[in-house]
Amino acid sequence: MFTLDSRLQQDCLLVGDFPLCRLLLMNDASYPWFILVPRREEVSEIFQLDGADQRQLWQETSLLAETLKDTFAADKMNVATLGNVVSQLHMHVIVRRCDDAAWPAPVWGRQPARPYEDAQIREIIDKLRLVLTGDFQFAGGLA
Repeated sequence: MFTLDSRLQQDCLLVGDFPLCRLLLMNDASYPWFILVPRREEVSEIFQLDGADQRQLWQETSLLAETLKDTFAADKMNVATLGNVVSQLHMHVIVRRCDDAAWPAPVWGRQPARPYEDAQIREIIDKLRLVLTGDFQFAGGLA
């Protein structure tokens, strides 16, 4: 049974689900920073997914990255799996802009997280509702 790592639960807001991955929003208003987590138990590496799930992960990652680039006017998209702190397989998809707080360095550890205000979350969800259609299901209770 799939269980989201407690650290991801603590640091992120639930957006919804693609066919394979749970979509989370990192609760840091410094960057539009999203995380995809395959809903498979005890997986820490991409190669532990079967071939179909690997292809689905890349499809969902690419779709999300392209959608976010257009929606949030990114100068560059950062896509990465690290898992040094949270071992559960998760894919970071981060909108980067030349004027963001960490540019051009990585976002990790650059500054303390700035939690989103409710209005900011609603604005992001409203934008995503316009562009994430088809197989994406938004979580209940979202603005």
